[in-house]
Amino acid sequence: MKQEFDYIICGAGPAGCVIAARLSEDPAVSVLLIEAGGPDNNRLFHWPAGFAKMTKGIASWGWETVPQKHLGGRVLWYTQAKVLGGGSTINAQVYTRGNALDYDEWEHAHGCTGWGYRHLLPYFKRAEGNERFANDYHGADGPLGVCVPKSTLPICEAFIKACQQTGIPYNPDFNGRRQGGAGFYQLTQKDARRASAVTAYLKPARDRPNLTHVTQSQVLRICTEMGRATGVEVARDGQTQTFHAGSEVIVTSGAIGSPRLLMLSGIGPADHLKSVGITPVHDLKGVGENLQDHIDICVICECTGNHSYDRLKSPHRAALAGLQYMLFKSGPVVSPLFETGAFWYANSDARSPDIQFHFGQGSGIEKGIAKLDNPGVTLNSANMRPRSRGTVRLASNRHDDAPLIDPNFWADPYDRNTSLTGLKMAQEIMRQPALADFIKAERLPGSGASDTELLEYAYRMAKTDHHPVGTCKMGHDDFAVVTPELRVHGIDGLRVCDSSVMPTINSSNTNAPTIAIAEKAADMIAGKPALPATVFEYERNDLERFADT
Repeated sequence: MKQEFDYIICGAGPAGCVIAARLSEDPAVSVLLIEAGGPDNNRLFHWPAGFAKMTKGIASWGWETVPQKHLGGRVLWYTQAKVLGGGSTINAQVYTRGNALDYDEWEHAHGCTGWGYRHLLPYFKRAEGNERFANDYHGADGPLGVCVPKSTLPICEAFIKACQQTGIPYNPDFNGRRQGGAGFYQLTQKDARRASAVTAYLKPARDRPNLTHVTQSQVLRICTEMGRATGVEVARDGQTQTFHAGSEVIVTSGAIGSPRLLMLSGIGPADHLKSVGITPVHDLKGVGENLQDHIDICVICECTGNHSYDRLKSPHRAALAGLQYMLFKSGPVVSPLFETGAFWYANSDARSPDIQFHFGQGSGIEKGIAKLDNPGVTLNSANMRPRSRGTVRLASNRHDDAPLIDPNFWADPYDRNTSLTGLKMAQEIMRQPALADFIKAERLPGSGASDTELLEYAYRMAKTDHHPVGTCKMGHDDFAVVTPELRVHGIDGLRVCDSSVMPTINSSNTNAPTIAIAEKAADMIAGKPALPATVFEYERNDLERFADT
């Protein structure tokens, strides 16, 4: 294997796969893509229902948070993918972009010129191969398969009706003219299989002679000389190897992995680096700051009968479902279990929906969540724009030590209050007449719980939505790590191009925005002009609109 490449990409998550595929379209450049995890060979990565196994530790780093002081000192499991394709290989396949105002805030409040929604929408569309929508908001010819759910149960329709009975209107497209409402999620699937960044971008490009990708190879540090990134040191096959980058080193290791790698390379807050025995190469105090994540709380209800996929917990039914999928590409295995949801307001003065609901067709779907003896369903509610900020720090200078992840959940009381309001909204939805034939009783937290009991329940059950962002944020202030061109401040030949560059978290799942960021980054790196900004219509205040209809 050769040692010299034009571009070296550290991390084959969604962003890394996109950028590797796009840069290698030019046969004149050579690209090396490095992934610490293994290949995506396990069928559970490709079967949509395999998501139910993913938050329990398959293909993850096995990390957890530090004790959360505002959650009673709890330590939360913190799934971060360690596999080709990263989060796109193990996530719930929900395709949502957030709100247009999220990206306009990046541009206007944080000075990130060229990152408003009108600038990013063309990249969302370029990436998207939507099987149903092809309009001003959607692309139909992109590599990333996007579809409507293929295996929902009748209780999902009842959930949407229940939302309407609480005053949340129906919305056929959360990624269209407005975000607010209840409906079916679009999913990153194609031909009844998960559409990950590997299947969408990397596999079609992997036979190009100018693209090399390696797995089970961990980048130990970024090499720098005279203020410029020159290559990387990699642990591979029991040896340490050095690869040189003629043009750029591109870090795409995610909101935990990217700041971790920068700090292990001596790029970060100098005082912290010295405290763990690392000689600072470049004092950049924003590295590892500004961690944001969505935290959710669930309502779990017991069903009146076999109305959820919990009915498949018996081995013979699970085997029959697997056989149905292999023969006909249909049935329960096509479902990622979270296919229905809503965006709405916990705070009436919010500038856009601040609560997201994920309706799960089962109980105990994710790690740490109770599983009922009888069939049940789960409704997750999450605060979309947390005000709390956390950090990623190093525990030591050893590459095999887990980082210190502190989301600092609920440090701002506003976040806790918004989350509790969202929990009560979820309870109200599950009590509606539309669900009466399906729901026997609310088992957790319990329909009679007092406010004090709800708070105690929230302290016990709140969990991450696995959406960390922001730890290498772009901008121009003292804590900005990258410029709007995603170049690391103060180091030439080095960029960070993943969810860690978000100044503020988007108001939804984070996979689709990460891919759009990577699409735009690929054009920047290649020196191509940005796609023309889009003119679009958007409902800026859902509440005003629905009050008039």
